[in-house]
Amino acid sequence: MQAHPRLDCLSKETRVTATDRALLITNLAAQAAADKLATNIIALDVSDRLAITDVFLVCSAASDRQVRAVVDGIEGALDAIDLDPVRREGERDGRWILLDYLDLVVHVQHVEERSFYGLERLWKDCPLIELPGIELPAPFESDPIADA
Repeated sequence: MQAHPRLDCLSKETRVTATDRALLITNLAAQAAADKLATNIIALDVSDRLAITDVFLVCSAASDRQVRAVVDGIEGALDAIDLDPVRREGERDGRWILLDYLDLVVHVQHVEERSFYGLERLWKDCPLIELPGIELPAPFESDPIADA
C-alpha cells in the first residue's frame, strides 16, 4: 500500500498506546467535527511522548465562524456523554481553539494557522489513529510537511 502523500512522514506502524477511553472520545469528537464540515481531520497518539494527554485531534475550518461551529459541535457531542473540557483556549480570536479533555486535546484551526504551524510536522513521530468513516486528508496547497 502506498503511503499517503501528506502523512507519509507520520508513523503508521507504531503501536497505538492511547487508552480505550481516549480512543472512544477521539472518535466521537472526530465525527462531530466532520458533521460540522471540518477538513483534514487527523488523530495522533501522543501518549508515549506526553504525560499530560493521550491524543491530539487536529482539524481545519475555512473561517473563524466555522472554527467556532466545529468547536460547538465537538463540545455538544462530548457533553452528550457528560464530558466537559477542563480547559478551553483561543476562543476570542477564533483562529485556533484548543479543547482539553485530559485524555484528548482537540485543536481546531483555521486553514491558515494549520498550514503555518504544522502540528503534524511537530508530532511526526507519533502514530496516526484510525478514525472510522473519516478519510485521510488531502495535501494542502502549501503543505509545510511536503515542503520540508
